[in-house]
Amino acid sequence: MNFRGRIGRWLRLGLLIGLLVSGWALDMPAEAATLASLHTYHERPGQTTVRSRLSLRDRADKAWQTILFKRYQGEGLEGVYLRLVGFPGLVELAPQSPIKVLTGTGLQWQAAAQLDPQTQALPSNAAQYDFQAVMAELTGDIPLEIEVPLRGQRHATIVVPPYVVHEWRSLMSQTAD
Repeated sequence: MNFRGRIGRWLRLGLLIGLLVSGWALDMPAEAATLASLHTYHERPGQTTVRSRLSLRDRADKAWQTILFKRYQGEGLEGVYLRLVGFPGLVELAPQSPIKVLTGTGLQWQAAAQLDPQTQALPSNAAQYDFQAVMAELTGDIPLEIEVPLRGQRHATIVVPPYVVHEWRSLMSQTAD
């Protein structure tokens, strides 16, 4: 076989591999690359936290860090909390106001502002909410909108896609082990 024949064979092989890889990448759902994994932390003897942390955007295209976590003290569940963190200097949350959680089907919940016992305070661009009742009643992987009260009678609406809701529901089935 001559030199041109070998080069042609390698080019065809490279093209075939490229097509296979691109076909695999196109077949992968877009959200698969953005899923945050669930993490379990044994923070100290008798205290375990399971959390999901990822970045979501609001309707004004501002990024928010969303952290859903549940903490165990010993064998007992201490609580389920949603912490929302906006970019410093761009947002100031109304720290004691509840958030509204809405679905496209008309379901609606309120979650009261509440710090977990280990957190003394949060900066003005962050707030934390008791999310246990919301998660207990959420039965499907449906898109959500979270209306976050900001200072000055304004609010931000964070869009929560179904794959995030799926991860949050998975977090609820995790135990302290």
